[in-house]
Amino acid sequence: MSLEDFSFSPDQFCGIARLFPLPNLVMFPHIMQPLHIFEPRYRAMLEEALNEDGLIAMAVLAPGWESDYEGRPPIRSAGCLCRVATHHQTDQGTYNVLMMGLRRIRIITELPPRNLFREANAELVEDMYPADNASRRTQLQRRLVAKFRSVLPKLPQAQEQLEELLSAQVSLGTLTDIVAFTLNLHQKIKEDLLAQPLPDLRALLLLECLKSGAGQTIVSGRFPPEFSIN
Repeated sequence: MSLEDFSFSPDQFCGIARLFPLPNLVMFPHIMQPLHIFEPRYRAMLEEALNEDGLIAMAVLAPGWESDYEGRPPIRSAGCLCRVATHHQTDQGTYNVLMMGLRRIRIITELPPRNLFREANAELVEDMYPADNASRRTQLQRRLVAKFRSVLPKLPQAQEQLEELLSAQVSLGTLTDIVAFTLNLHQKIKEDLLAQPLPDLRALLLLECLKSGAGQTIVSGRFPPEFSIN
């Protein structure tokens, strides 16, 4: 699947997000993530999405979620609006799906319960490229590509695919999202990267992580990564 398949128009989002909050998965735009969906509430969420616009917002549960996982524990305000790229229903009624990250969102207000799953008012967050950084942006992107390439040998099964992405004329925002998702960073750092609308600042943070060794290991031996379960 090419980056062209991630095309999205803001008018496709009505402003109400179906929330799929997980404790340890920070989803980013421009990323494909397989998921196994088995809880009744999230099966209902998926089925509604498939019957309507195909959109689901991946959110992150805030610390302390363990005491109220079956209820409505707090979530982080930054999330990722995704499209269901493919799905398959198993004989048990569960689903294997492939989620495609589209845009950052900011979760504003959670709505009162009306379905098994949670919903919220949310707004799209577009990448911002300040004009006064334009002269330094190309060099910043080159530095990030070079540093990320230095850790690719640790991901042999995906090296060719990632090299293809790095060689393409992608934006700095797309590049930072691919790097942020792939590196084995502390979850709080990933949450900060998801919440940051400035690709320039995301790139600087990633370079600092790579320089310090915080991102020298890879999340998975595969790209896209293996299935995650809800």
